[in-house]
Amino acid sequence: MTNTEFQFNGERMLADLSGALIWPEKSTVVVSDLHLAKGTSYANKGIFLPPYDSIETLSVLNSVLTHYSPNRVICLGDSFHDDAAAKRLRSEEKNIIRQFTRSYDWVWITGNHDPAPTTTLGGTIVSHISISNLIFRHITIGEGAVGEISGHFHPKARFKIKGKTLSTRCFILDDTNKVILPAFGTYTGGLDISHPTIQALFSANYMVLLLGQRKVFTFPKTVFKTHAR
Repeated sequence: MTNTEFQFNGERMLADLSGALIWPEKSTVVVSDLHLAKGTSYANKGIFLPPYDSIETLSVLNSVLTHYSPNRVICLGDSFHDDAAAKRLRSEEKNIIRQFTRSYDWVWITGNHDPAPTTTLGGTIVSHISISNLIFRHITIGEGAVGEISGHFHPKARFKIKGKTLSTRCFILDDTNKVILPAFGTYTGGLDISHPTIQALFSANYMVLLLGQRKVFTFPKTVFKTHAR
């Protein structure tokens, strides 16, 4: 797998091309916003999408876990699209999740979509977790955050190449305060980093780790100023 290394609050981290964050020294893989069973949620509303988003997301996650062989996995909230998602998962998908939670020290952080995730799939459910000098939660507390790793915003960045404007998932980070992960799930949209909501979270300069097709690209935020609205 392709990744890029960066330092955050004194810790060595790896941003993986999949959208996962790797903390090698703590043998930890972090993912955010899986939104499992999102496709079936839409079907209940009469919007019919191929119901394969969950198995695809779990397959990509399995590849990450197989490659890095962590001891711990932290899911940063919105792992399930809603609190009824587990009931809509197929038996195959539930079995994969249970195998994950048996094989790793698995932490489900609650999110706004899944404030009360099921306990039937294993793992530990918490609102946030602190490890060493880092804290993991679903939504950043904003100003005052130090060593914080979160998700929720599904950040994306637009850029131009050969006259075409493209958009792709990205990590956003500064040196010590916060890292925001991209959404890991298959059926997840995104909020452009030029949006005022995201701009307001980073008062100082920050870096954007762009997930390309074959590698992770690192850019300062100034590269994207021309796309601000």
